[in-house]
Order: sequence, then C-alpha cells, then structure tokens
Amino acid sequence: MEVNETNRPLTEVQENNVPETSVPTVESVESTDKPVYAPKQTQEEVVERLTEINKDACNADKQEIDFLKQTFYKLHKAEQDAARKAFIDEGGNADDFVPAPDPWETRFKEIMSSIKEKRSVMAAELEQEKEENLQKKLAILDKMKALIETTEDTSKIYNEFKQLQQEWNDIKQVPVGKVNELWKSYQLYTEKFYDMVKLNNEFREYDFKKNLEQKTHLCEAAEKLAEEPDVVSAFHQLQKLHQEFRNIGPVAKDLRESIWARFKAASTAVNRRHQQHFEMLKEKEQNNLDQKTVICEIAEAMEYDKLKTFADWENKTQEILALQAKWKTIGYAPQKMNVKIFERFRAACDEFFKRKAAFFKQIKENMAENLEKKKALCEKAEALKDSTDWKQTAEILTQLQKEWKTIGPVAKKHSDAVWKRFIGACDYFFAQKNKATSSQRSVEIENMAKKEEIIKQLAALDASGTTDDNTAEQTRSLVKEWNSIGHVPFKEKDRLYNEFHKLADKLFDKLNISASERKLSDFKSGLGKGDNLYRDREKLVRTYEGLKSDIQTYENNLGFLSSASKKGNTLVAEVTRKIERLKGDMELVLKKIEAIDEKLKEA
Repeated sequence: MEVNETNRPLTEVQENNVPETSVPTVESVESTDKPVYAPKQTQEEVVERLTEINKDACNADKQEIDFLKQTFYKLHKAEQDAARKAFIDEGGNADDFVPAPDPWETRFKEIMSSIKEKRSVMAAELEQEKEENLQKKLAILDKMKALIETTEDTSKIYNEFKQLQQEWNDIKQVPVGKVNELWKSYQLYTEKFYDMVKLNNEFREYDFKKNLEQKTHLCEAAEKLAEEPDVVSAFHQLQKLHQEFRNIGPVAKDLRESIWARFKAASTAVNRRHQQHFEMLKEKEQNNLDQKTVICEIAEAMEYDKLKTFADWENKTQEILALQAKWKTIGYAPQKMNVKIFERFRAACDEFFKRKAAFFKQIKENMAENLEKKKALCEKAEALKDSTDWKQTAEILTQLQKEWKTIGPVAKKHSDAVWKRFIGACDYFFAQKNKATSSQRSVEIENMAKKEEIIKQLAALDASGTTDDNTAEQTRSLVKEWNSIGHVPFKEKDRLYNEFHKLADKLFDKLNISASERKLSDFKSGLGKGDNLYRDREKLVRTYEGLKSDIQTYENNLGFLSSASKKGNTLVAEVTRKIERLKGDMELVLKKIEAIDEKLKEA
C-alpha cells in the first residue's frame, strides 16, 4: 500500500507532491464574494420583502435579513429625525417632541419575530441532525476498525468494507469541529484496510480504474465551468465538485498527481473568473460612486444668494430635476456607501426645495406688503386728483410715481387693477392741468408733429426697399433725433411709440443690425456728461466682472455633466445656451465702456 502522510493538515496543497489522502479545497474568495441586494427606499418596501422571506425563512439568506433590518431602522430614524426637525421648525421645544407611533415598525417586528422563530427551530433541528450524523460516522469507524482486526477471508469482508464507505459518503453534515478529526480517522482506517487485506491486483486495479473514471468525469465538469456565463453559479458548483472529489477513493499511484493537477487547474480557472467578476463589480460600483459624488457636489454648490427672481429659481429647479434624472441612470454604489451617498444627495435636494419654498413664501409676503403700499399711494393720488395747485400737486404726484417704481411687484391678480387705479388718478389730474396750461400743450403738440414726421421718413425708407450704408445711417440719425425730442401729449404717447418702434425694428431687421447694436446705439444717444459718465462706467465694469464670473461658473458645471441620457443632453444644451448669451451680454457691456471712454475724451 503506497498511501502515506496521513497527518498532514487537510487544507494543505503542495505543487509537486499531492497525496491522494490530502483534502482538495476551493481557493478562498471571501474578500469579494459579497452578495449585492437592491436597496429599499421605504419602510413599506422592506416589510414587503421580509414578508416574502418569511414564507421560506429556513432557506433565506441571513445577510439579506440583516441588511433589511439595518435599512429599516435607518429609514425609521430618518423619518423620526425629519418629524423632529419639522416640530422644532414650527416652534416646538426639542425636549417636548414625542414621535408618532410607526405602524410599519409594529409590522416589521412581528415579521422579524416570526422569521427568527422559524430559523431558530431550523438551526436546532440542523444541530440535532449534525450530532446524529456524528454518531453514525463514529459507529462506521468502529465497524471499520473491527473489520481491520478480523481474520476472515478478505474476499468476504471487501464488499462489507465498501458498503461502509458508501454509508459514510451518504451521511451529510457533522459538527464543524469534528470534520477534520473524522476525516483523518476515516483515511487512516481505509489505508490500514488496504494494507491488511492486500487485495489482489484484479480488485485493486478495478477499484483504481473506477475511481479514475469518476475523477476524470469531475475534471471535465470543472473544465466546462470555465465557460459558464454565470461566474457566481460556476463558483458554487465547483465547491460541490470538490466535495465529490474528496469522497472518491484513490487512483493508481502514478496517476494521482496528474489527475489532481488537472482538477486543480480547472478549479484555478473558475476561481480566477470569480475573483475578476467581483473586482470588476467593485470597480463599476466605485465609478458609480464617483459619478454620484460629482452630482452631490453640483447640488451642494448651489449659490442661493444669486437666486433673486422666479425665473432664477425655475431655472435652478430644472437643473436639480435633471440631476435627479441623471442619478436614476447610474447603478449602485458600494454597499457600505450606497445609502450614505443617497442620503447626501437627498439632503442637498431637500435643502434646495426648502429654500425655494421659503423664497416663494417670502415673495408672497412681500407682494402683500407691496399691495398695501400701492393702495396707500392710490389713496394719496385720488385725494390730489382734483387739486388746482398745478405746480405743487404735479411735483407731489411725480414723486408718488417715483415712489411707486421703488415698490416691488404685487400678485398678478391685483397688478392691473391697482395700477389702473393709481394711473387713473394721476392721468385725471394731468389731463386737467394740460387743459389749463395750453402753452405746454402746444410744445407737446409741436413735439408730436416732429415725431410724426420722423415716422413718415422711416416709412419712406422702408418703402424704398434699399439696404445700403446710406439707408442705415439715415435710420440711425432718425432714431437719434427721435430720442432728442421732448414729451408729446400723453394720450398720443403709446401710439407714436408703437408706430416708431415697429418701423425702426423692421428697418433694423432689413439692414441686419443686431439687437446688441440697437441697444448700443440707444445707449450712445442717451449718454450724458460729467460725473454721471464715471459712475456709469464703474457700474458697467462691475457688471462685466459679474458676467465673467457667471460664465466661469457655468463652464465649470458643464464639465461635470454627462450627455449620456436625453435629459442630460437637455441640461448640457441649456447651460451652453446660457454661456453664449452671457458672452454676448459681456461683449455689449465692453462696447458700452468703450463708448463712455470715447465720450470722456471729447469732454
């Protein structure tokens, strides 16, 4: 008998000398073999999943149960924290806060108790079964020992010994602490039996041949696992093959190393794919975490102090919604960070919508105050509309109109009515004043005639259809002349203004003069002199720097965004349009500064 080294540790694997009695093992992948569970966003989802598990609690994954338990109490705590915060925000004392009963928690505890009870019963039954299996194997060892000590004909006891080996293999789990001890004893008695009985070559060769066929079949099965699409399933199937391999008896001595080397090589290929699978999964989850971190940083970098109008908040709302849509397209982050990164993003979004709600609340309050202020001005204007102290009353009403402009907006449903009330009182007074001051009216009529003449000239230019430089210069000259003419009768003001701008805009479009050039032209024609120019220049420089800073901010954010999804494309396009618009505004501001510099040189 050529079997030896029976005292070697069962997990030892040597490259060049692998005795048939050593125990083949599967290479460890403990560091990567971690199940990935779909995260639950609500307590209801957790309870629903636990309800499903409870139907077959004995075969459930304990790690998933622990994961669901941890997730439930995180959500439960987050809900209580939110309720506490809301209680404090509404003026409550933190020490007086008492959380409301959570019906989901009651249901959760009931299901967990049921699962625990079922699994406890199962565990007790399993331990009892292991203990019984231990006693059965000990009894088999006693029988093997008795056969070794017998003096009967070996041909009679051979089949009996093989039957004991079959019974041994049919017995499944035993207590973990007894596995190696039992296996060593079993191998020892097996070797002693073969040494004692000194089987003839026919029996021995038949046994070796049968064992070789079985182990060859296992090698082929292990080699096929290298092509198995599901690498996790392949890994678990390999463990079963290893168990079968160790239960099969020895082969001829000259084939022992080669058959084990073949099986080990196939095992290594499966283990390597298994390792690579989890490494790739880990890398992908880290990449997802990096993307989600960038989205969190963008949401957290919101410059709330620059959000002054409804439009500002609406634009930012669309950006937040686009970030949320992008978030949904990204897969899971590493398990230990998945909940944390989601809570971080949710906190940033909650902060945004909280501030937005506060802004709209404040705007609503401000509009109500503005309405009261404007109503007060209406009452003052109505009290003065019948006054005949033309000069003093005109000055007071003019001052009231200036004050009106300093008051912010009111709700749209009140805006037209309060404005008509105020301007109606002012118009009535000035209409009466105009009747009493005919000389002033004659000047306004003269101005009206001049503006009507300009409108006729613009109409003639439009009718001519020419678009040369001379036409462009005439158009600009007429616009400048229009701006230099004083007031016209109030009732005719809107009509003249609309007719003039309709023709001017039409000509500018024909002449291909951009909106920026028109603004610049109007700006130049309205330039004053002296200290006002320096103040205007300082304001424009500050505006230029502000636009420059805004462009840089948008360009930085653009670098973080991906156009992988349709909504991502929309956000990228929107930010790009904003950048181009801001660049155009910045160029116009720079030209205005240059116009002021030229004006200062002339002074």
